[in-house]
Formats: sequence, C-alpha cells, structure tokens
Amino acid sequence: MGRLNNISGKEAAKAFQHAGWNAVGQVGSHLVMTKPGVRVNLSIPQHKELSVGTLRALIGHAGLTVDEFLDLI
Repeated sequence: MGRLNNISGKEAAKAFQHAGWNAVGQVGSHLVMTKPGVRVNLSIPQHKELSVGTLRALIGHAGLTVDEFLDLI
C-alpha cells in the first residue's frame, strides 16, 4: 500500500475529478462533489493540508483504495 502524504484540498479535488467526481458547489470552505450513479457526496475541505485520516476517509467514501487514489494524483 502506498503512503499518503499531506496534500491540499485542491489537489485532492483534482484527483477525485480524474476518478469521475464532479464539483457541484461549495458550502463554506468545503467543496461538494458528486458522481453519477453513486449515492454518496464527498465534502472536501479546501485547506492547505488535509490530515491523513480525513483524506483516507474521503478515499473510502469514494470507493477507491489508497493505491488507486495515489495513481490519480
């Protein structure tokens, strides 16, 4: 399994876009993303650094593995 480094919310959103997620709006400092056919919304904090736990949770909600996400970055 690959190692997750602290990345920004902007970089994470770009990686999720490569996986087919689309930004639908922003609530405060969180970007909301959806994917057709998936009932889950991703709420990505637009911070300079995301904690590893937050990033790992977002990856799990998106139905990806850490290695798949690292390939998207």
